[in-house]
Amino acid sequence: MAVVSSSQQSFTSRLLLLLTVLPLTLAGFAFVLQWRGGLTDPTTRWNIDDHTQFPGMGSSAPPSLSSIVSSHSSDCVDFLSRSSSPSFPYYKDWRFNFNSADLKPKICITTSTSAGLEQTLPWIFYHKVIGVSTFFLFVEGKAASPTVSKILESIPGVKVVYRTKELEEQQARSRIWNETWLANFFYKPCNHELFVKQSLNMEMAIVMARDAGMDWIIHLDTDELLHPAGAREYSVRRLLADVPGNVDMVIFPNYESSVERDDIKEPFSEVSMFKKNYDHLPKDTYFGNYKEATRGNPNYFLTYGNGKSAARIQDHLRPNGAHRWHNYMKTPNEIKLDEAAVLHYTYAKFSDLTSRRDRCGCKPTKEDVKRCFMLELDRAAFIIASTATEDEMLRWYREHIAWTDKTLNMKLLKKGILTRIYAPMVIIQGLRDSGVFSSVIASAQKTLSKDEFLSSVVSSNSSRMGAISSRKIGNHREFQSTARRVLEVSDITHDAAIPPLSPPGPEDIVMEM
Repeated sequence: MAVVSSSQQSFTSRLLLLLTVLPLTLAGFAFVLQWRGGLTDPTTRWNIDDHTQFPGMGSSAPPSLSSIVSSHSSDCVDFLSRSSSPSFPYYKDWRFNFNSADLKPKICITTSTSAGLEQTLPWIFYHKVIGVSTFFLFVEGKAASPTVSKILESIPGVKVVYRTKELEEQQARSRIWNETWLANFFYKPCNHELFVKQSLNMEMAIVMARDAGMDWIIHLDTDELLHPAGAREYSVRRLLADVPGNVDMVIFPNYESSVERDDIKEPFSEVSMFKKNYDHLPKDTYFGNYKEATRGNPNYFLTYGNGKSAARIQDHLRPNGAHRWHNYMKTPNEIKLDEAAVLHYTYAKFSDLTSRRDRCGCKPTKEDVKRCFMLELDRAAFIIASTATEDEMLRWYREHIAWTDKTLNMKLLKKGILTRIYAPMVIIQGLRDSGVFSSVIASAQKTLSKDEFLSSVVSSNSSRMGAISSRKIGNHREFQSTARRVLEVSDITHDAAIPPLSPPGPEDIVMEM
C-alpha cells in the first residue's frame, strides 16, 4: 500500500509540474515569435495602404485654435483640444465622407442654430459616426460669424444657410403664410417666433434634401443627440433601414438630461444620466413615481416631452412644427420607436439660464412670459434669470435643475425613471481624443490663409450689417399685410402644428386608465 501511495504522489507532482511549465513555455514562445515579427498584432490591421495617419496619431501637435482663427474662437480650445491617444482608428480621415451609392438610406439633419463650435462640432461628428451624411444648418448669431461659419462650411456634407435679407424675403413668400396650421404662432415673440422660423427653415430643408438625394430628414436642435438604441448596431442608418416601406414618419421619444452638478461645461461629454420618456415606461412606474421625479417643478420634464421625428422624403411633405412632419395630400403613416430616443440636454449648463434670457425681450412678469414662452418652466427660468442675483439663480438652479440628491437618484435609477447612457459620451470623447475637431479647424486654416481670413471677416461683417435687420419672421409690414390678407380669404385647412408639449401629469391618470 505504501508503494502504491508513493507512486500516486510522484505522478501527481509530475502532472502539476507539467501544467505549470507548459503555459509558461507557450507564453515565452509566443513572445519570441512576436518580438521577431512572426506574429501579427491585430491592431496593425487598421493600417491603410497609403500609410495615411489617423487624426491624433501624428508626432507633432496641431496649431492651437487661437493661432488658427484668432481670439474670437478661443473659448473652444478647452472643449476641442486633442490628445495623442488614437481612440477612433476606424476612418481614413476626419471627413467621414458618405458618398458611396450603397450606403442606404441616406439621412440628413436640419437645424436652426446660433451655437458656437464647442457645441456644433461634437454634434455634427457624433451624428456622422452613427450614420447621418448631410446637414442643413440655418445659422444666426455666433454660428453665422465668419470665424465659426468658415469652419462649418469646410466640413463635407454640411450646408450652411445664412439668415440674410434675401432669405427672409423668400420665406415671407412661403405658402405657409397662406395656410392655417401654423397661424396660432404668427407675430408672437420669443419661442413662438423661433417656432415659426424653424418651420420655415424645415420647409426649405425638404427641398434641399430632395435635391441632394436624401431618403430621410430629421429636425434636431444642437442640444439634442439621436440615440439609436434597439438597432442591430449603434447606427441611425441601420435603425431606419429596418423601418417598413409603408411607414412615412418615425417618432423618437425624447429623454431629458439630468445633470448631477451645477458646473457642467461640456454636456455631451459630462452628462450620462437621463430621465426616460413616458412612452418608454410602464404607466404604474411613471405615475407612481411622478411626484419624486418632478421634484416640485411644473411638469415631469423641464421642457417638452413629445419627442422629435424623422420623415421619409416624398412628394407633398411639409413640416408640422419643429417636432413633427406632415403631408399635404395624406395623413402620414407613423410609428413610435420602443427603444431609440432623442437625448435632450436642456438647461445642462448653469449659463443656459442667462443665455435664454438674453435671447428674449419680454418683461419678467407672469403675464408677459405667457405670451413669450410655451412651457411653464421656461417661464419660471426667464423670470428668475431676469430678476434674481447670481447667488439666487444658482440656488434656484440647484433646486430645480441639478440632481444632487444621490439617494433619490439611486432610487429612481432602480425604478427605471432615470437611466445611464454612455454611448454618446464615449463616441464624442473618442473623436476629441483622436483630434477630429482640431483637424477640422486646421484644415479650414489651410483652405483660407490668415490674410484672406481676416479680410473675409471684415467684408462679411459689413455685408451682413443690413441683411439681418430684424429677428422677426415677416417683420416687414408689406409681408405681414399680404400674409394676413391671404389668411383671411384662404379656405385651405390642415391639422394644426404640434408645439412642444409637456408629458402627461397626474390629471391624466384617469384618462390613461
